[in-house]
Amino acid sequence: METVLSGIRSTGHLHLGNYFGALRNYIKMQDEYNCFFFIADLHSLTTHPHPDDFHSGVKTILTEYLASGLDPEKSAIFVQSDVPEIVELYVLLNMIAYKGELERTAAFKEKVRKNPENVNAGLLTYPVLMAADILVHRANKVPVGKDQEQHLEMARLLARRFNNLYGVELFPEPQAFNFGSDLVKVPGLDGSGKMGKSEGNGIYLFDDEKTIHKKVMKAVTDAGPVEQNSKMAEPVENLFTLLKIVSAPETVVQFKEAFNNCTIRYGDLKKQLATDICRHTLPIREKIEEIYKDEAFLQRVIKRGTEKARESASATLYEAKKAVGFRSF
Repeated sequence: METVLSGIRSTGHLHLGNYFGALRNYIKMQDEYNCFFFIADLHSLTTHPHPDDFHSGVKTILTEYLASGLDPEKSAIFVQSDVPEIVELYVLLNMIAYKGELERTAAFKEKVRKNPENVNAGLLTYPVLMAADILVHRANKVPVGKDQEQHLEMARLLARRFNNLYGVELFPEPQAFNFGSDLVKVPGLDGSGKMGKSEGNGIYLFDDEKTIHKKVMKAVTDAGPVEQNSKMAEPVENLFTLLKIVSAPETVVQFKEAFNNCTIRYGDLKKQLATDICRHTLPIREKIEEIYKDEAFLQRVIKRGTEKARESASATLYEAKKAVGFRSF
């Protein structure tokens, strides 16, 4: 059985991009693959979260994972920092990752541009830690969005480099798992780019109905089409992308026809979009509130997931250290 791994940073809440980009598909995978899902609290340290918020962020993401449908009886659900083997493999992989190639990653250059006062070493080697997350379980498939394709290529590069350098066939080269022909990219509400926690342009699974409607009604549009069958501006195209994800096909057709014949009212489009988003997210919100209060259940989930994750990770790390030449006296 092939192994699938995916993780998410322990900051903020899960948003529609997380859910429609991958989470709803994870449920289908759990009977077909050996699945590991983790909360990436170590990755979140690059932004220096306040200590008071650190654990609560982990608990939030864990709760939302479970409310979205992940089954701890079928998959290993764990916290990254509870598996020290990841960090040790991260050290080994850092020794074969080079400064120039890390500086050329698009994500690093974007972070430097946006936060020049916080260009830390963890940010530079972020792709190496991500590779350790993947390779420590010898994962074959990794569900990723378009923005993470380059990081996944780095994991493949480090897997090949390690295998070649030490003459082993330890690490498989992980491939993107996208549940279709194209990697999913859910746009944000600000008129460009993707939906993301750090962009402030998302709708979260924990948002209530009023909040969702308010956010959608504020979404960026344009003045409207002035001639039939005109090209959509990017902000409008983004709204239609969201509509395709959450609404019935006939609803999408209705609004497309209205756009093409210049009779569209963006207010009506947004109201429909908000209503259809709520249809998907409000039942999840109810489960989030219920699960969050059940501390005993959350502890059982993490204990079970950590045991399975460490069993897998320790077996890989043993082979990696042996290949490098580590021996015990």
